This record gives sequence, C-alpha cells and structure tokens, in this order.
Amino acid sequence: MAHIVILGAGIGGMPAAYEVRQELGKEHKVTVVTADTYFQFIPSNPWVAVGWRNRDDITFPLAPYLERKGIDLITQRVDKINPKENRLELANGESVTYDYLIITTGAKLMFSEVEGSGPHGGYTQSVCTVDHAEHAYEDYKKLLDNPGPVVIGAMAGASCYGPAYEHVFILDTALRKKKLRQKVPITFVTPEPYIGHLGLGGVGDSNGMLESELRSHDIKWITNAKTTKVEDGMMYVDEYDRNGEVIHKHELPFKHSMMLPAFKGVDCVANVEEMCNPRGFVKIDEFQRNPVYKNIFSAGVAVAIPPVEKTPVAVGAPKTGYMIESMASQTTRALGRPSAWLTLATGARPSSPCRKSPRAT
Repeated sequence: MAHIVILGAGIGGMPAAYEVRQELGKEHKVTVVTADTYFQFIPSNPWVAVGWRNRDDITFPLAPYLERKGIDLITQRVDKINPKENRLELANGESVTYDYLIITTGAKLMFSEVEGSGPHGGYTQSVCTVDHAEHAYEDYKKLLDNPGPVVIGAMAGASCYGPAYEHVFILDTALRKKKLRQKVPITFVTPEPYIGHLGLGGVGDSNGMLESELRSHDIKWITNAKTTKVEDGMMYVDEYDRNGEVIHKHELPFKHSMMLPAFKGVDCVANVEEMCNPRGFVKIDEFQRNPVYKNIFSAGVAVAIPPVEKTPVAVGAPKTGYMIESMASQTTRALGRPSAWLTLATGARPSSPCRKSPRAT
C-alpha cells in the first residue's frame, strides 16, 4: 500500500482528499493534516465582514466528513517537512511519514511587509480567513456608529483581487441599506496598472465594466498604488506612472479599511531547500509535481505561478477556486496513472497505476 498525505484542508486540500480517495484503491491510506478542525469557505468571507453570514454558515467540522469517506485526519500544525525522509514533523513533537505528499496549504499572509497593516496589531481589516472576517465585522459596526471615509483594496504584491472588488461592492450595498452611504466616501486602492487587471492582464472587458461599476457606485480609485505605511486612521500610498516613477503621494484618512496582503509560502513549505521559489511557493511541472522531490505535488495558492506581465507595482497572478480544484484533479490523475510522469522521472515503466502500485521510491 501507499500512504498519500494531503497537507492542508481548504479549497484545494478537501477536493484533493476526496478525489484521491475515490480514485485510488482502498488498500492505499489517505490522510489529511491540517492545523484547523474545520473547513472554511473563504469566498464567503466578505459576506461575514458585513454581517450577511456568520461562521456557522460558511464552516463545517472536518472530522465527520473525512471519516465518512475513509480519510484519516490529523489536526496539528506542521513545523517541518523533511522530504529526504518523506516525513512531516508536527507541532506536538510527533511525525507522519508519507509516500506521496500533496501540499495545499494556501499562503502566509504578509501583513508584516507594510507597517501598520493587518487586523492583529495593525489598523486594516482582512477577509482572508473567517477569523479576520469576524474581526472586520466588529470594525464595520463601529463605522455604522461613526461614519467616515473607507479605503478598500490590496497591497503591492497581492495576487487575489477578486475579493477586494467583491468586498467594496458588498460594503457599498450594505451601507446603502443602512442609509449611510452618503456619509461614507469610499476609495479603492490597488497595485493593478488599471482597474480590472485582476493579476491576469484583464479578462474580456473587465477594465471597462469595473470602471463603469465603480463610477456608478461613486467609488473613487487609485491604481499603480503601493501602500507604504498605515497609521491609526491614515493610509500612506505612493502612486506610480507606467515607467515606475512616483507621481503622487497620497494620505488617505479612513474610519474603516480592508486591504488584502501579499502572500508568501507558509513557513514549513518555504523552508524546504530547492522545492520553492524565492517567495516560498512550490515549483511544479505539468503534472503538479515538484521537479526536485518527485513524490511531492502541490495545488492551489501554494503553487508558484509567475506574474503574467511586468507592472510598475508588483502584481501577482491569482489562483481562483475553479483553477484550484482543477489542479487537485490533475494531481489525482497523476497519482492514479503515474506511468507517464514516472517514466519521465526515472525511465521506469510500472506495469499498473498507483491503484495497485508499490510504494514510491
């Protein structure tokens, strides 16, 4: 039998676990390792941040659903990956060995790259986790009691712009329902070179459509924007031209702000030599497999994807929900029918797929 371990239980990890369990024979063991005891549907966090949903609406406990599928669960933080020994070192001092590892950890939120940002010790909110969204909701309620300027957007290097746009329109609607919108000027701040770039160089007429929607909702914007510092009630933003020169230094007062951070790979992943790019994301080939450690796969936000183009302010490429699930499916196909990639890696030609194949070498 082989032991397949999925590290992470988010939008990438759960589909990967379910698909691997379905694809591989029952003689193989599948284990999910994650620090959390629950799954959270991250795309719904902007609703939580204005009170339209609560935690129970967008989370569920992992254990009963994984157990029902015959998937083991370990709820411990992983402190170290030892790929040469095929072992995970857990925070409680125990370890887990694997034959195949699928990394779906998501990312480390780099609020520390901008002084004064983030919900923990900073002055901006986030919708990256359900905990952050709940914290943002508490701050939103303070805004309702004391209306004033709002700044929504993303920091330089961010790669997830959809939630920022979604959140700014949700907030606009929530304030209109409270009949407070006229008391709350909103500014959208983004490192994108233009509205609707989305880290993808635009999608269809996303530039025109989103600019039109922002105008019709009386939302101002600043593009090519690098947030340099945040203080209590004040955000400092440098605006660049297409040549990468600062053309304006903005000081934006705010009563409430939600700014998405840049991402890095989580520590246990980023610390593995040769496996990751400089930002700590896992390098993969067309089979979602790491080129150095060939029994390690990765899917989702943890994967290294270069920017689609050079921009005056750093803009990352997003990993959308559909894209993440597609990566998980590709990983499962590679594990279920490894002859193609195993031949490329070692010249070996296994007589049967992983469904009945021996342990990885």
